[in-house]
Amino acid sequence: MSLGRTFLDVRPLRTSPVFRRLLIGRTVSSLGGFMTMVTVMYQVWDTTHSSVWSGAVGLAQALPMVAVGLFAGAWVDRADRRRVYLLATAGQAACSLLLAVQGFTGGVPVPLLLALVAVQASFGAVGGPAAGVFVPRLLPKDQVAAGLALNQATGQSMMLIGPAVAGLVLGWRGIGVCYLLDALTFGFAFYGAFGLPPLPPEGEKSRPGLHGVLDGLRFLTGHRVVRGALLTDLAATVLAMPVSLFPLVNEERFGGDPRTLGLFLSALAVGGVTATALSGPVTRLARPGPVMLCASGLWGVSLAVFGLTTSAWAGIAALVLAGAADAVAVLSRTTIVQTRTPDALLGRVTAAEAIVGQAGPHLGNLRGGLAAGWSSGAVALVTGGVLCLAAVTAVAATTPELRGGAGAPDADSGSGSDPGPGPDSGRNPDPAPESAPAPAPESGSGSRSDSGSPTVGAVEGGGSTAAAPGAP
Repeated sequence: MSLGRTFLDVRPLRTSPVFRRLLIGRTVSSLGGFMTMVTVMYQVWDTTHSSVWSGAVGLAQALPMVAVGLFAGAWVDRADRRRVYLLATAGQAACSLLLAVQGFTGGVPVPLLLALVAVQASFGAVGGPAAGVFVPRLLPKDQVAAGLALNQATGQSMMLIGPAVAGLVLGWRGIGVCYLLDALTFGFAFYGAFGLPPLPPEGEKSRPGLHGVLDGLRFLTGHRVVRGALLTDLAATVLAMPVSLFPLVNEERFGGDPRTLGLFLSALAVGGVTATALSGPVTRLARPGPVMLCASGLWGVSLAVFGLTTSAWAGIAALVLAGAADAVAVLSRTTIVQTRTPDALLGRVTAAEAIVGQAGPHLGNLRGGLAAGWSSGAVALVTGGVLCLAAVTAVAATTPELRGGAGAPDADSGSGSDPGPGPDSGRNPDPAPESAPAPAPESGSGSRSDSGSPTVGAVEGGGSTAAAPGAP
């Protein structure tokens, strides 16, 4: 294999000028989003000095994702996705401006600040499903995984740079300037969004209200490959999420040295960035199912090894490996969702994927804390890693379609009816459940991007290593 094919596949940047514009806009606005994430946490802590209020920041972001996401996905599958994306980006930008105003004028009570964060997150929950159709509509099918890898690489890079820039700006000019810089970065998001063509749903539009939501859920439960991908993600995050255990393990094993604790978090990010930068062979392989299963299993094994080690450097090496496995699993899962879901359902499925990406890490951190309270941090890590490996193995054993790779059609959609592939079967070979809207003929190309900048504590709708580092 040539050295050029080892690194990140950049063909989408040459193939689609529209995707290139979106990527530039997404990258810059993500930088501002991470700056706001840090600034909100800093402002809440500086105002209250309460860990409870600090924890409520994540809650203010997560609740709208769950409450708004599925209904937003149904709306997105009825409307022009470009128009919805622009509306959501404008709403997020307005919220950033309001955050800047309150930052310059002396701040507002913390409940009002969190309410504003929740409103911004609600706009993000609308824009995320709309952005979920971009990659499959702007790029050829054989470049979808590469386009997603480019999105992931830029998101992870901004996750590393954004908090550091926020710290510098906070020390130099204060919270108002930090929020204002985020608001200004939305100009780049609009730069990317205005280059989009109209993107109405292909095929039958979503039914309004709850009926449309139920159609999306019926597809998720009936489509074995997509369902297996999301179950694998839940197994990895709910059973093995390690971040809440880092302070305890650091205290138990390494004397509570803050430098070691910081290296734990950085190691996950370094592994993720490195794996994404070297993702060329993975995206060209076009077998995201087996790759995702192997990467998710490796995530569990690496965290179990981290729980067993008594050497700080060996532990950091295990976390680098875990971060790399995480990045590959996220990329493969998102590729499965993007390429196996009919366009008419993609908004709702992307919203469900984002909810899984939000809920899984939070539940996983809770599980880890409870398990450590009954035993120790090391035991919680080891048992979580073993349980993750067992659960991923069970998904692989019961979902042969997922083991078969992206190109193998489902033998059984699991819905109790099999209408057979629609006219778009070359692009989405899995038959959808009978009640779901049938996919239309393939338009020939596609892309995905996030809405504006990440809301507080989140990056991509697919997933989310920003909200909780290391979450597959």
